[in-house]
Amino acid sequence: MARSLDGLILAPVADQAPGQVGTRTRFAYHEKDGEIWAEYTGGDVVRGHLVGTRRGDRLDFRYVQLGHDGTTSSGHCVSTVVELPGGRVRLEETWEWESRQGAGTSVVEQVTEHAR
Repeated sequence: MARSLDGLILAPVADQAPGQVGTRTRFAYHEKDGEIWAEYTGGDVVRGHLVGTRRGDRLDFRYVQLGHDGTTSSGHCVSTVVELPGGRVRLEETWEWESRQGAGTSVVEQVTEHAR
């Protein structure tokens, strides 16, 4: 199993569609006893939260966010935790909006101190 996500900052490696998370979004992850949660902000997202579970290297969580346009959105995501060479963490994600149309895949990676 890859290392704990607790205390890590992760960011998408590519922009998604407008109004969604992008390379300027930062996720602050927490993990304890199989529970995961995170706060995120940046880019088109004013504030977002996710909460879910971790079993092995699989995350299963729901997310909700507020956009700069004043809209709220929510969805479901399943991620695989991958440890990269050099020790950084990557999440390979499959997500689907529940509050609107849309689904896709994305990749977020641990942000090193100099890239925050």
